[in-house]
Amino acid sequence: MSLLQRTIKLTLATCLAAWLADFLGLTYSTSAGIIAILSISDTRRSTAKLAGNRFLSTLLALAIGSLAFHFLGFNLGALALYIAVYVPLAFRLGWEIGITPSTVLVTHLLLEKSISWPLLGNELTLFLIGTSFALLANLYMPSRQQEINSYHEQVKEQLKKILLRFEYFLKSGDGRNDATLIKELDDILQEALQLVYLDHSNHLFHQTNYHIHYFEMRQAQNRILEDMAGNINNCQLAASESLILARLFSKTAQQLSQENPAHELVEEIETCLAVFRERPLPKTRQEFETRATLLQLLRDLETFIKIKVEFYQNYQKVQAS
Repeated sequence: MSLLQRTIKLTLATCLAAWLADFLGLTYSTSAGIIAILSISDTRRSTAKLAGNRFLSTLLALAIGSLAFHFLGFNLGALALYIAVYVPLAFRLGWEIGITPSTVLVTHLLLEKSISWPLLGNELTLFLIGTSFALLANLYMPSRQQEINSYHEQVKEQLKKILLRFEYFLKSGDGRNDATLIKELDDILQEALQLVYLDHSNHLFHQTNYHIHYFEMRQAQNRILEDMAGNINNCQLAASESLILARLFSKTAQQLSQENPAHELVEEIETCLAVFRERPLPKTRQEFETRATLLQLLRDLETFIKIKVEFYQNYQKVQAS
């Protein structure tokens, strides 16, 4: 949400809450506006949760404050006792978010030197008005779908660059791979997940975790690519083996879309593994290390693709259910 949108939202919620409280003839009507501005959070879900905690905290504060003023009179000693009892209890119960607005309401009792039911009702109404306008203000949340779609495209393009870079290394025999593209992808995925977590919290109902799981799946794939980059740096395969792997990397790069289940790639890798297993056993240490590197790269590529296949299958089941 932009600074302008946030400012407009806070202004409207604060002023409308104070206006309604004044219109209803409540005393200390501006407190409703203060409660509204304190209750608006970054997401709908957090605003609703905070509202519940603040309401319980307010009930506790008014109860403790009323008892303190009843037994000790309307003085600073009673207020001190209220704070000494209420604050630890609020923290213990997880309602500390309501300490500030609730204490403001309790001070009204001290100023009016009364704990009458009408005054207590006045304070609760101020709270309900302020909180209600905070919830209403947060009904509007700008759509982040366009940004999320942009991250999907960025991730796909970055993965494609990495896989094609692997293809180039294998074909050229150039092992100078510093994994810069992989580090860039990790940063992109971190940003994407921050966005989708925030967007997820703005949907109270009818929500799915698709985008969260999608970017987490890509994170898991990126960790595989990081391991593969190190192996490619140390790779000294025969020309035919390098070309086979290069072709697999190129083919994988062309099949990165969200909708592609990639079953054919898994089958092709299994075929390659079967072919390599049938080759004669290595006779030298170098041949052994080369064969081990080849098999590890194929296994890693298979894992990379199976992560996507499992993701695709899981969401097919969700859509079908």
